[in-house]
Amino acid sequence: MTDITPTGPVPAISPHDARLRHAAKELEGAFLAEMLSAAGLGKTREGLGGGGAGEDQFSSFLTRRQAMVMAEAGGIGLAESIFRSLKERADD
Repeated sequence: MTDITPTGPVPAISPHDARLRHAAKELEGAFLAEMLSAAGLGKTREGLGGGGAGEDQFSSFLTRRQAMVMAEAGGIGLAESIFRSLKERADD
């Protein structure tokens, strides 16, 4: 198997663009966390006893972390759309 190497220099991202991209990923993560919560992820299961009060209190942290991992991995493309919109407004 051969490695693929870039043919030209990789464009550097400006600190401003990095902040915009970070904000866009945070927003996508928050959106995904709400969608996962609405879908029932992190709710205590009935029947086998569940994890008790501790599980109820900390499940939102797990849901938020799972959503951020999804956003960092590419998510649903919302972060890129938000980034482009923010960048366009900043450039005006």
